[in-house]
Amino acid sequence: MPVLLEASCHCKAVKYTLESNTPVPYMLCQCSICRKVGGYMGSVNIMGNTKTLIFIRGEDKIKKYKAVKSYDKDDNPKDRYGSERAFCIECSSMLWCFDEQWADWIYPFASCIDKPDPLPPIPEGGTIRAIKRDSCPSHVPIPEGAKAYDDYGPGKGIEDWHKSTGAWVD
Repeated sequence: MPVLLEASCHCKAVKYTLESNTPVPYMLCQCSICRKVGGYMGSVNIMGNTKTLIFIRGEDKIKKYKAVKSYDKDDNPKDRYGSERAFCIECSSMLWCFDEQWADWIYPFASCIDKPDPLPPIPEGGTIRAIKRDSCPSHVPIPEGAKAYDDYGPGKGIEDWHKSTGAWVD
């Protein structure tokens, strides 16, 4: 049964809702992009159902960014990733990440979710995944108890989370 998530940016210029079958902050992305936009430790994502995204206000206040994959010798963008990150143009809050490769899913940043409050915790005995460590400096810590992966780890993502056991199917 999907859970309705209510979300907003810091300045409240952007407000939206979407449904999630898995409203658990489950993945800490520590790639170079998420650390630059989300802070030292990275960004925590939740999986939402793309088709359920409804804007309450502020769709015109959103800017989308496709991260640079590589640069030329003068630091000009040479190649970009397919995924795009959405931000509020007023306060710069991160809103979500989306990639056409997985068009059914949108990944709102846990930091923008207002309701339900609080979000359901990771079930006891479960773990969070620290992903994309291959582009993360070694001085960035892995949270205690997290499973760390150089890429995205095994499986398809949160779909591989066992709700009954609170563990990953690895």
